[in-house]
Amino acid sequence: MNNTFNVSRFGWLLKKTILERPAQLMGLSLLTLSLSFVTYALVKLLGGIEDAQNASFMIGLIGGGCFLASFVYNQFSSNASGSSFLTLPASQFEKWLCGVFITGVCYLAMFLVFFRLMDLGFVSAYHSSLDPQSPFYKDQYEAVKIFNYYGFVADKCFVMFFNFAGTMLVGSLYFNKASFIKVALIVCAVCMGLFMLNIFIAGLFIRNVQTAFPYYLVWIWVGKERGRLELPESTLAVSSFMFHYLIPAILWGLAYLRLKEKEF
Repeated sequence: MNNTFNVSRFGWLLKKTILERPAQLMGLSLLTLSLSFVTYALVKLLGGIEDAQNASFMIGLIGGGCFLASFVYNQFSSNASGSSFLTLPASQFEKWLCGVFITGVCYLAMFLVFFRLMDLGFVSAYHSSLDPQSPFYKDQYEAVKIFNYYGFVADKCFVMFFNFAGTMLVGSLYFNKASFIKVALIVCAVCMGLFMLNIFIAGLFIRNVQTAFPYYLVWIWVGKERGRLELPESTLAVSSFMFHYLIPAILWGLAYLRLKEKEF
């Protein structure tokens, strides 16, 4: 039998992990899906379907993924459960892969299917409510479309999901108690620090800076109007590669290294 990975052994570990804490894992997932639905419905009433799609997708994917990642290794919240988890007859790789699979595959797939069905329902209801005899029917119909999983908003949400969920996964292995709150505070402090540092550096080289988004663009005042300066295409490609692939891979890999440390 392979000491690193065995399908049957991994399946047993995955089943045990989910069924041992259904209220925390499945319950938390269902709660997040419900919150996504409520967000969609409320924002739709206040700002329209497009705003509702963006807000609901962001909260459900990023928020739900981060919450789940912070709980997936909740065995270490106590010494007894942590020791029991470490002594399970499974490899370190399988224990790490179990958390990654639950967060990065199971939840992601479940949320995308749920959101698509929910979005289809809301968009279909909107289209059905339009008057086919109205002179603006075609424009109103085409103005509201199914949320695009390959669009700009979805792309940024996926990037944040894999980066922040990876951070939470690592944090849950470093902070045994209240890991979500602790890691969230650290992430907020780091993001705020980078944001302010980026504005300061941009101000050293560019006049009339209004604001600056790290590794993306700078907004400047041109008289009474605003203008934007973006990174060169080659530099932007490097930055995009880092946040899309390199940093998430490092974060999710660090979770494996930290789990190995706990074995000793």
